Parts: sequence; structure tokens; C-alpha cells
Amino acid sequence: MTEPTQAANDTQRRYREFMDLLPLTLSLAGLPPSESGRYYTEQQIETRLFAIRHAYKAGRSLVKELITK
Repeated sequence: MTEPTQAANDTQRRYREFMDLLPLTLSLAGLPPSESGRYYTEQQIETRLFAIRHAYKAGRSLVKELITK
């Protein structure tokens, strides 16, 4: 396999992994949905991104732990 093809396959694999974990991630983050017609400030978005990043890491770790048992 050539390097660009391998890189593309790795990217697709990581994307699928992220999408598979997205429901768990959002559940772990526990973030409420926005109100209709109301937008978040830049600081609020950064705070939500922080929560989602950490929830993704926790969810990924949990799934890996459960798979290896």
C-alpha cells in the first residue's frame, strides 16, 4: 500500500471510531442543547469543546477497557 492510501485509511478509521463514540461522548459530556434562536458565545463554545474532548477521551478509554476484558 502506498503512504497516501494508508494515511487515507487511517483517517477514515479514526473518523468511524469518532462517529461510533459520538453518542456516548455527548451523553458523558452531559451538555444541554441550546435554546432555539439563541447562540453560544465564543467562551461558551470553548467550554463545551473542553467538556466534549474530555468526554471523548473517557468514552474511548472505557470502550478499550471493556473490549480487552
